Amino acid sequence: MTASRGHVLVIAEQLDPTADLVVQALNERHVPVLRFDLSEFPVAVTLAAEHRDVAHGWTGTLARREQTVRLEGVRAVYYRRPGLPAVSPDVAEVYREWAVSQALVGMVQILASLPAAWMHHPDVYRASAHKPGQLVTATTAGLQVPRSFIGNDLAAARRWGRTIGGPLASKPVAAASLQLPDSPPTMIPTRRIDVSDLDESFELTAHYLQEWVPKKYEVRLTVVGQQMFPVAIHAGSDAARDDWRSDYDALEYEQVPIPDDVAEGVRRFMAGYRLNYGAFDFAVLPDGRWVFYECNPAGQWQFIAAATGLPIAEAHASLLTGVIT
Repeated sequence: MTASRGHVLVIAEQLDPTADLVVQALNERHVPVLRFDLSEFPVAVTLAAEHRDVAHGWTGTLARREQTVRLEGVRAVYYRRPGLPAVSPDVAEVYREWAVSQALVGMVQILASLPAAWMHHPDVYRASAHKPGQLVTATTAGLQVPRSFIGNDLAAARRWGRTIGGPLASKPVAAASLQLPDSPPTMIPTRRIDVSDLDESFELTAHYLQEWVPKKYEVRLTVVGQQMFPVAIHAGSDAARDDWRSDYDALEYEQVPIPDDVAEGVRRFMAGYRLNYGAFDFAVLPDGRWVFYECNPAGQWQFIAAATGLPIAEAHASLLTGVIT
């Protein structure tokens, strides 16, 4: 076994190309990395932590296969949508849910107590990931947002929609996929609708409506620490113009400057949530104004880096190793 200081922990699904790029960038800097998924704990990952006093905090080891890391030597944690712990089949069914909760809290909270940089701590992710709160934070930060409605009151939604005086955008309020029979999980895209399209099914769950923004194009703004990578997304199909995630083959990318007031608003947004990474989506109006849609604190960026050559992985490596550029 080997042990060394200064490790970065990469906690992500094994088949995650975004995490792969970060690991590659760290390897190029000769930074030691331990990568694992929470789904490997406790079966294939071993934790041994001791607490003695305030001065030492939690000390001990984290081991996977032939690699062992000293907890007190961890410099940063890149925590990117890992799975849940998977306990041994030897655990009786009646105890399995309990055992998973013990493993999850035991591992994550030990790591959270270490004096290390995080991207992002699970508590920060949970606080920042939801669209209703984001709209308030964005407005407070000085960003322009669309007029919005969330609820299941059909009559109220129709009244609100008529005040908009034009088409509406219907989108999921939560980033959950839909699992249909005999089909892989699918994303529910943003749809352009009219008030007349709202019917009694609206009352069955919470719905998220916004005024339809007459955009010239959209921008995916990837923010890593203090670095901003704004890229225009030009849609070449009707589906992509409604939601560019619906037709990646119809997209073209272009690096664009970010207005100073938008950049300052994004910094205030990030500070409000204590984020050091965010994938922001904006619409750009024909007159050049930027309208905030949302921020995904664990959003994908590898497709932007591949299309533009922007050093987003390198920016992650800089932040995780404490090198500010």
